Amino acid sequence: MKRWARRLGSAALALALLLTAVSLAFNLATRDRDTVVYHGRSVSVDGTRLAYMRWGTRGTPIVLIGGFVEPAWVWQRTAPLLARDHRVYAVDLPPFGYSQRRGPYTLAHWTGLLRDAIARLHLVRPVVVGHSLGAAVAVSLARDASGIVLLDGDARPVGGGAGVLARLLVPPWYTSAYRLVTGSDWVFRRTLRNAWGPHPPPFRDAVLDAWQRPFRVAGTAAAFASMLGSGIQGVSTGTLRNVRAPRLVLWGADDAVDSPAAGRATARLLRTPFVIVPGAGHLSMLAAPRTVAARIDEFARRVES
Repeated sequence: MKRWARRLGSAALALALLLTAVSLAFNLATRDRDTVVYHGRSVSVDGTRLAYMRWGTRGTPIVLIGGFVEPAWVWQRTAPLLARDHRVYAVDLPPFGYSQRRGPYTLAHWTGLLRDAIARLHLVRPVVVGHSLGAAVAVSLARDASGIVLLDGDARPVGGGAGVLARLLVPPWYTSAYRLVTGSDWVFRRTLRNAWGPHPPPFRDAVLDAWQRPFRVAGTAAAFASMLGSGIQGVSTGTLRNVRAPRLVLWGADDAVDSPAAGRATARLLRTPFVIVPGAGHLSMLAAPRTVAARIDEFARRVES
């Protein structure tokens, strides 16, 4: 038994050394991959450069906040519809999209950055729309907003559970795994189909590239490593019960990422109606942009009057 244990141990060590060598070689061969540079709009707050997109020149200001790994690009079908009568801003939460990779990546820090960005952009009490993870940021900004919309996000925390994984994914293995996963068209197509809803489009190369490019911004791999084990951050039930700003909970009817039941529970805590978006999954702003834009527009007009 001891002899077999030694043999197995030697084999495991040899395999680990081989995988490490392959990982190092792969990382060296792909060392120039993470060099995407952003040339769009940005605002600097608290030493962090926040990337954002803008639509419209008049009307009530609306700030759109994406969810986990979502760039501002995710609003590109809904924002132009809102921009007919509103000034619309979509901001990248770091380390997502093209904002500077500078932590800490916490709800408190995101809230502070967004509050300062709203001031720097001279937006007075905007309507704040938070999608998925961004819903918790919207709730945290409720006192600074004329109203908040939670879109496919219940604003509640989801426990870590990745602590062991965070300890196992060490360089160079973590770097290799990160580059393989974030460069895989198959992974992105499968994820997007699951998040889209019942009628996903074919997701051609240009669409996949739009999702993949932010993962190639320098420092993104390290930023994600620092977030492992933290889980999805959110607010307490008490915070939800104490929201006084006008609010709306809007949800894709076929959301398979964050269930409509979770949205209904949050709507009850907020004491506000729960509005369904037919034919949409988690990415309702992409799957049903006209419906989402119409509901947000109605809400903005109501709180403005």
